Amino acid sequence: MPGTSANSAVTRSTLSRQIADALRDEVLAGRLRAGREFTVKQIAEQYGVSATPVREALVDLCAQGLLDSDQHRGFRVHGFSVADFRDMVEARMLVVEGVFRRHAPAARAARPEPDPGVGVVLVSIRRRGEAAARAARAGDLDVLIGYDIRFWHELGRLVARNAPIADFLHRLRVQTWAFSVPHLRAERDPAGRLWAGHVELVDAVTRGDAEAAVAVVRDHHAHSLAWADRLEAGPGA
Repeated sequence: MPGTSANSAVTRSTLSRQIADALRDEVLAGRLRAGREFTVKQIAEQYGVSATPVREALVDLCAQGLLDSDQHRGFRVHGFSVADFRDMVEARMLVVEGVFRRHAPAARAARPEPDPGVGVVLVSIRRRGEAAARAARAGDLDVLIGYDIRFWHELGRLVARNAPIADFLHRLRVQTWAFSVPHLRAERDPAGRLWAGHVELVDAVTRGDAEAAVAVVRDHHAHSLAWADRLEAGPGA
């Protein structure tokens, strides 16, 4: 029956997304380290599912840049270098600054009456930003990562109003965290290495102040590159 086939495809797709999300969370938590190898069979056995949704999930994570595929050895967690991190930070800065300069002032000048829908979204984003900033100041990576990724993804979709750009920035954000987490876990007190300007950024966007938004983003950019300098300088820097 056609309906049965369609339902099966939807179920498999949902399962594939769940497996991909679970493995991505393992990478972001630092439990799946760079270079770790595994096969479709191993992951299927771990989750008690068939090979097809696992293979789809692993291919998806390869497309996100988190895994590498080897025809003979299966899959491997991708290892990002400090140089890769710098490139990701630079790319993020170029795109984000352009987005904020183009769209952040939108609304106040163009709409005398604020859009209530946008207002509701901004309130939600601000709450995520507040939670992320608190976690950053406390050095709580487990809380910070989830809130930070959702904060930037939702803010990017709102401000850019362009799904491909927002999704590109989201992938970069996930990749920078995948690189950063193992280094931050090794810090005795990571709080000083974490950026906490989320609330200032969403407040600037809420005011439609592009220059203030760009200034906050540049601060984040400088903070990230300074941290990369410390990593290259070695322990104790």
